[in-house]
Amino acid sequence: MSASQFNDESNRASKSVGIADSPRRNRRARAGNSRRKDLDNTLTFIRDIDRAASPIEICSVILKAVRPYGFNNILAGTIPLPGSTQSQQESNVVLADWPMDWAQRYFSSGYLFADPAIRRVTSDVSPFMWNELAPLCRDDPMASRVMDEAGDFQLKCGFTVPLVTLEGEVAGFSIAGPRVEMPPYLRGMMSLVTAYAFGHALNLRAKSIEAAQARITPREQEILQWAAAGKTEWEIGEILNISEHTVDKFFRSARSKLNATNRTQAVAEAFRRYIIT
Repeated sequence: MSASQFNDESNRASKSVGIADSPRRNRRARAGNSRRKDLDNTLTFIRDIDRAASPIEICSVILKAVRPYGFNNILAGTIPLPGSTQSQQESNVVLADWPMDWAQRYFSSGYLFADPAIRRVTSDVSPFMWNELAPLCRDDPMASRVMDEAGDFQLKCGFTVPLVTLEGEVAGFSIAGPRVEMPPYLRGMMSLVTAYAFGHALNLRAKSIEAAQARITPREQEILQWAAAGKTEWEIGEILNISEHTVDKFFRSARSKLNATNRTQAVAEAFRRYIIT
């Protein structure tokens, strides 16, 4: 073979290898671009959460990102001790964009302690889809009932990330909807972002607690404490030796300061802000 023939063959071989290798290079480039895009989206997501000035705004930022995948609701909080009252359970909620009727049924019926998602959160640190809870429901009618009734409120499918606070409290962060998708990218991002969002919400709550404690008077605190014990306005008046009208006046003032619409919510908010214990 002459030198010119050898060079021609080499050129053809190089072109052939280049043509064959081109799709692989393109795939690698697309994968690299996709990873960079995912990282950019995650960083933007975190910056938006950091700018949120309230728990409601944090929920809005998260729902904006996950709603395209069918997730419409959020509930996140620390897990209360067994035997906690309804108000104490509600005070552990840190972030909530949840159907109010379902929340009322859930806490008033003691469903929290039968919820298979809560059992999973307290026993396993790995994130999970709710359809993975089937084994916990199979031999537990109450657990099945909780999940079935949640579905009646458009909370049929969900994704939960177990968390642990700096104080060692176990917490859970859930997003849910009637029908959802959970692509690998979203699962990974939510596993990271939920911890940041929960921490930011706890910081906002700490500031809110300080502000509320500064505004609530000792008498209002005392009345909230007796209300948490289940006493009526008349009974509180008898205990404190003041009129029922005066008790109602103090209670309405405390309720306004706590941005609560009713007695139960005011007591729950007082627990949440550590005004009463």
